[in-house]
Amino acid sequence: MTSGAHPADLPDWNNLKVLHKGTLPVRAYFHNYASEADALTYDVSKSKTHSLSGTWKFEHAYSPFEAPESFEAPSYDTSKWSDIAVPGMWQLQGFGKGPQYTNVQYHIPVDPPNVPFTENETGSYVRKFSVPEDLKSGQIRLRFEGVDSAFHVWVNGKEIGYSQGSRNPDEFDVTPVVDKDGENTLAVRVYQHCDGTYIEDQDQWWLSGIFRDVFLVGFPSESRIENVFAQSLLDSSYTNAELKVKVSTTGTGKVSVKLLDAENQTIASEEADANTGSTTDFSISVKDPLKWTAESPNLYHLVASLDSAQHVAHRIGFRQVEMKDGLIKVNGKRVVFRGVNRHEHHPQSGRTIPLDFLKRDLLTMKQHNVNAIRTSHQLNDPRLYELADEMGFWVIDEADLECHGFECIADSALDAKERALPFRERQLLTRAKAAEWTTNNPDWTDSYVDRAEHLVKRDQLHPSIIIWSLGNEAFFGQNFKAMYNHIKAYDDSRPIHYEADIYAETMDMYSRMYPPIDEIIKFAEDKTKTKPLVLCEFIHAMGNGPGNIKEYIDAFYKYPTLQGGFAWEWANHGLLTKDKQTSEEFYAYGGDFDEEVHDGTFVMDGLVNSDHTPNAGLVEYKKAIEPVQLLEFDEKKAKFINRYDFVTLDHLTLQYSTVSESGAEAKTGSIEIPAGIAAGQTFGIDLPEVGGSEGEVLLSLSFQLKSGTPWLETGFEVATAQVLVIPTSSLKVSSASGGKLDVDTTSRNIIKITGGKSTWTFNTLHGTLTSWSRDSTELISKAPELDFFRAPTDNDIPQDGWDWNDKKLHLAKPFTRKVEWSQPGNGELQVTVHQRIAPPVLSWSIDSIILYTFRADGSLSIRVNGIPQGENLPRTLPRIGLVTELPSQFQNVEWFGRGKGESYRDSKLSQPVGKYSVSSVDELWVNYEVPQESSNRTDTRWVKVGDGKRSLLAQFVDVKNDSKDRRTFDFQTTHYRMRDVAEAKHPHELRKKKRDEVVLRLDSEHHGLGSGSCGPRTLDEYALLTEPFKFEILLQAE
Repeated sequence: MTSGAHPADLPDWNNLKVLHKGTLPVRAYFHNYASEADALTYDVSKSKTHSLSGTWKFEHAYSPFEAPESFEAPSYDTSKWSDIAVPGMWQLQGFGKGPQYTNVQYHIPVDPPNVPFTENETGSYVRKFSVPEDLKSGQIRLRFEGVDSAFHVWVNGKEIGYSQGSRNPDEFDVTPVVDKDGENTLAVRVYQHCDGTYIEDQDQWWLSGIFRDVFLVGFPSESRIENVFAQSLLDSSYTNAELKVKVSTTGTGKVSVKLLDAENQTIASEEADANTGSTTDFSISVKDPLKWTAESPNLYHLVASLDSAQHVAHRIGFRQVEMKDGLIKVNGKRVVFRGVNRHEHHPQSGRTIPLDFLKRDLLTMKQHNVNAIRTSHQLNDPRLYELADEMGFWVIDEADLECHGFECIADSALDAKERALPFRERQLLTRAKAAEWTTNNPDWTDSYVDRAEHLVKRDQLHPSIIIWSLGNEAFFGQNFKAMYNHIKAYDDSRPIHYEADIYAETMDMYSRMYPPIDEIIKFAEDKTKTKPLVLCEFIHAMGNGPGNIKEYIDAFYKYPTLQGGFAWEWANHGLLTKDKQTSEEFYAYGGDFDEEVHDGTFVMDGLVNSDHTPNAGLVEYKKAIEPVQLLEFDEKKAKFINRYDFVTLDHLTLQYSTVSESGAEAKTGSIEIPAGIAAGQTFGIDLPEVGGSEGEVLLSLSFQLKSGTPWLETGFEVATAQVLVIPTSSLKVSSASGGKLDVDTTSRNIIKITGGKSTWTFNTLHGTLTSWSRDSTELISKAPELDFFRAPTDNDIPQDGWDWNDKKLHLAKPFTRKVEWSQPGNGELQVTVHQRIAPPVLSWSIDSIILYTFRADGSLSIRVNGIPQGENLPRTLPRIGLVTELPSQFQNVEWFGRGKGESYRDSKLSQPVGKYSVSSVDELWVNYEVPQESSNRTDTRWVKVGDGKRSLLAQFVDVKNDSKDRRTFDFQTTHYRMRDVAEAKHPHELRKKKRDEVVLRLDSEHHGLGSGSCGPRTLDEYALLTEPFKFEILLQAE
């Protein structure tokens, strides 16, 4: 008889009591050098850090118990294994089931701490290496910067240890097992899931593997520096500083610390004897050092040495963060975060980020006035913080912790009475129950605190980090209090953030996600609040949007306790892949890899596209957060404010140029900015005389860098303004003389009209203009039609878009009830069309009267009156206007209005008014990675579309007072019908619906964008409420 059990023991990756085996204590991120001179180069190639990244051998299995046995043995034959790139994610290199995206919900059966045994993909990695010569005489460590999600490691067949905590570093002492003179075998077994998976439920792709670098790191063998800690404290006037340094050592020797300035000149130095296993404290007084801020990132060098064997250098900054006067202050001054949430993402390698790609991200942020980064929701690649120190960013550094999926379970378990509670009460109840799984469960305390330990000890030296964050969307309970206390015991120089502590019971600030503006203003006006508010996430940048950014930013600067926010989020997370049928490339989102459980397009919510090129949302954000803002102006003067936190405007110049509707040559020049304009101070300038041009004239003002920086060139534009100098409201009217209009009604259901060089054909059955030709050239290919539809944006869909869909607005179409015509004189024919625009199923409609006025000079006016009627009307309309189609050769588009990019009524300030033109309609198309409404241009005075010989000029007439003045409008010119856009899931699918004809949309009004995909819907002041309307379009053939 036999007996047994499988597995014989509880696996480490399924054992809550096992977080690490054989790992060394967490330390600051630094490299060891043989000399101070080498250390001050920060050249890793000169250090005792040697990369093991590159091509490894790899074998994939769908379960740890199906992975190859004894593969760690040096004699194991891996020649038939696949190659894999390290660092990298195996799903993106062709292994396993592929990527899977979820936002909140767990992708596995929920049974913490247990994870599936048979569906737990496992990667077995093997690499051969030799010990570099300069490491042979000392301690040799094996360092992993990040492995998702857990792993065992062997060297030369001997198990070295185990660790979990995907985005945290791990270090092992391998000195006793390496062959210093021969070949070594490194074997790593990585598990897709472990008990830690339950607290790594961030809103991102589930991807696995050794995704950050692997190193051999040399330390001295007997006596060595183990860790370095540094704090800068400023005096009460924030002038002089005390630098506190703690150097932890093993063994004995002479420990020295040296402070050097940016030119490597010694400022101060001290030394002391180190005792075995001790920490040596130093306190260095520094007279009036240059202070570090995100606007003036002045760095010094700190060098810690032990005898002559080990030298560690790190850049530090003198700055002090404190909670004072109920505010977050740096160096005694309130700061405002104009920030972004940055996930680690690369469209081909996932969370494996090449250094040049990382640098490009931060450079793009600098170019767009971003001053702060939240490392959502995990420790980032350590090189990011070095760049942030150098370039100047405020950083909220966040622990690798989220367990949002428990909220799904708790919410589903509510009874009927609980479900009937008001939303906020229900949410609080749900989250309290969700917290019991792990957050308020003492069995998980060590797991939580371990993540705090890695956060604070790895990154403590960086001046850019001014706030620690304990994680994201993991509710609140005793384990977060334990994390808070653990961090404060090690580093009490920074405040701590965590959004789910909604009453700021423990944390040093309040934090909110996506609140309406009126709620944050209510907070700011509540004098009982003794801590400030930071919006850790706001203005959800999903698809086309977000709208109404400016209102948030203005509130931040009006109310001191509102200290800014972090846009959600920096980048779309699309993964570059190919269509299985056509091999066309596209950026994939949830569901594109045949996942059973996924959250669709919610991963496409960035200010930059999946390739990290800026989209319209980032351009608009740059404008909203620009550091110099126009407050008011008249015809002679303009008033501005300096919205920097610290610096004056002495580093800027102010250039001006005129913008003329007539196309007259621009007048340019410079205006002197008063010297010494301090942060928060207002100032006025005299506007130059720029009159003398026909039509509307505006003055464009550009604040530019006087001198270049390492990141931005001389003349780089950081802020803009535009003021109206010469207004005009006159219509552009054809100079053609009037004459007789010929009208032919002999054909059934057809009126043929001829005036000047134009000939029109009007269908009296359908009430449509079916033809308009000029000199025998057809100007339209599809009749103008009153229309309210737009392809829903991501920000539409959950709120206003839900209402439109529920009211079947997308199915509404015109039904003509009567057509009348009359000719009041020889030079004019009026055709009146009575239409009811309505959907099936429901009873609501918009009853319209459309008056077409054909004139002998070849022009056509279309006047529309609409009255919403019936029950179940939608609260808002997407747009109100006409849609027509023009022949394919009409590729030249010229307009006077906002441009050149797209703009909407609540997202337009980044697009200045000007005279713009393109020679191809495709130049105007904004190709969102999830097709939706786009490419609108607002505040248009006139638009002209033509083929180089013939053109159609469109203007809107101000009908409010029956005047003949013009008014602004919106237009869109594309090769796509919006219903085709709405049906397409990806751009390459939409391209199949691309039309030869030019689709011209002329809108009297257009609904704003808002940020309703995860936040407030479009504000009422920007919403197109369903109300009676009237407008008139003047069309002229040229």
